[in-house]
Amino acid sequence: MANLKDIKTRINSVQNTKKITRAMKMVAAAKVKHAENTVKATRPFSTELVNLFKRMLSAVNGAYSLENLKVKSAIDNYPALLARREVKSVGLIIITSNKGLAGAYNANIIRKTLTMIDEYNSKGIKVHLFIAGQKGFVGLRHKIENRNCTIAKNYLNVVNDVTALGARLIAEDAAEYFVNGEIDKIEIVTTRFKNMMSYSVQNWEVLPLTFEPQDLTDGIADPLMIFEPNIHGILQNLVPMFISNTIYQALLEAQASELASRMTAMSAASNNAEEMIRQLSIDYNKARQGAITQELVEIVSGANATK
Repeated sequence: MANLKDIKTRINSVQNTKKITRAMKMVAAAKVKHAENTVKATRPFSTELVNLFKRMLSAVNGAYSLENLKVKSAIDNYPALLARREVKSVGLIIITSNKGLAGAYNANIIRKTLTMIDEYNSKGIKVHLFIAGQKGFVGLRHKIENRNCTIAKNYLNVVNDVTALGARLIAEDAAEYFVNGEIDKIEIVTTRFKNMMSYSVQNWEVLPLTFEPQDLTDGIADPLMIFEPNIHGILQNLVPMFISNTIYQALLEAQASELASRMTAMSAASNNAEEMIRQLSIDYNKARQGAITQELVEIVSGANATK
């Protein structure tokens, strides 16, 4: 049995760890409620934007003129972004966190990403990764060495403070790769927040957008939709808005899922620390009682020896 000093040192160490895990749990709990409210508040807008975009594409059906089209950046080149072509390479936007201690949150996303990479590689399709979060970059950079996959971009700050500007930055980079023909499809690997205790890892298709008439709200396309002032102006604003907002919603969902996962993980760690302290306290008391008994035996033995 370990001596009293070693057990006491271990108890103090676990107690310090418990303080840290409890503090991290409280911080995550304070943030996750705000993140949950933000996610729930933005979901209706994102859903309606997707429905509007699908309706508009159904109404236009590719019948728009490219004359006098002025493009400042790749994300404004909506005809190229809406074009369909044979998929030879795919761009995956991977959303992870910058920090660990969030349970299996990052590991689940990395596992899903590797599975998708292998599936695309088996079809002869190359994969380009746009990774948001340090954990995703560190976890994937060595695991893709023997795969037909490269890291195109890595973003760190966008997951610390989720903003529409950060989402727009990722959208512009992905759009540039798409317009230049380096990728033929864009997907997002993120987590969808369910509640404080659960989330699911999902992949969302961004471009090219595929839908069926039954995907629309009432199942009916609207060929009589009127565009004011013109199709160009609306599509040049709506297409970048759709891409950026989809990425923005994915970042919000991921942020809420990460905080919920961290809160759960730190709660479990705190409970485990309490159990360890309880068990170590029992061992400490047993060791102390054993030491006292040993001293009494030695005293009695010494007294008997003097008789």
